[in-house]
Amino acid sequence: MAGRSQIWHRILGLAALATAGVAADAAASEPTPAATGAAICRAAEVGLQVLGSGGPIAEGSRAGTSYAVWIDGRAQLLVDAGPGSFIRFGEAGLKVSDLKAIALSHFHGDHSAGLAGILNSGSFEASQEPLVLIGPAAAAPFPGAAGFITAQFGGENGAWSYLGGYLTGADGRRVLDIREIDAGDPVRAPTWRIALGDALSVTAIPVDHGLIPTLAFRIEAKGRTIVLAADQSDMSTGFDRETAGLEPDLLVAHHVIPEGEGQPIGLHRPPHGIGAMAANIAPRQLVLSHNMKRSIDRLEEGLAQIAGRWPGTVTVAEDGQCFVL
Repeated sequence: MAGRSQIWHRILGLAALATAGVAADAAASEPTPAATGAAICRAAEVGLQVLGSGGPIAEGSRAGTSYAVWIDGRAQLLVDAGPGSFIRFGEAGLKVSDLKAIALSHFHGDHSAGLAGILNSGSFEASQEPLVLIGPAAAAPFPGAAGFITAQFGGENGAWSYLGGYLTGADGRRVLDIREIDAGDPVRAPTWRIALGDALSVTAIPVDHGLIPTLAFRIEAKGRTIVLAADQSDMSTGFDRETAGLEPDLLVAHHVIPEGEGQPIGLHRPPHGIGAMAANIAPRQLVLSHNMKRSIDRLEEGLAQIAGRWPGTVTVAEDGQCFVL
């Protein structure tokens, strides 16, 4: 009897595993939010897809900060590549071979740690066109864009030197055309415009993010304008001057801290500062991204602070979401 009981329990266990497997397969066949957002962006002339809407703390399902700009059915620009963006990149069906450029706002891990995985994936794709990589110049202790890439892929000492073809063109890989932008003066904020063909350009604007060299980006795509404000404090006076009255189709601001004492306001704008930013820029739509639990927990208070300074439409970004412009 004991033997029969063991066999019966084993059969039940295998049946349970089979049922769980069928359920898992069914769940896997359902489109992810990133796939759904990609379908919307792919059908649009111009769209911005949020690949990662989270911050530096592992707090749930949000990937680290990352955005893709879609033009005529292809994601042609990637801005930032935080942890987890590799997964969203794949769920959305993006290809490195479609990208004209990657722009990194700064070299904090929550904005750049996913880049190696994305480029590793791209090494399985065929493309001979140089890939522009835009990032800030060095300011100790942070490397510049060239140093950041070399430390990962360069020579014998690169962490992943087997991907050195991104620097040399070996193994048929796309060569990275690295453009370092001086981000050292967020008050005077000289800007640099990089044309990526007739339909797309990126203008880099230095912003204040404490001691970290950081760039915001104004993106022009087929007559639409997107401002990605990046991580910045209220002391980004040059950014305010350069974007005053711009009236972009979309402004993406980073919603990192709530109002009140004890917040790192020298690094980020609190909600009232985001509202003041939007009032100065006058976008058609404001999107809050880089969301952290501490700011989401006090969302209603934050939205009220924003509304007190700018009365327009505000959307709290989710991973995968597409904004059609």
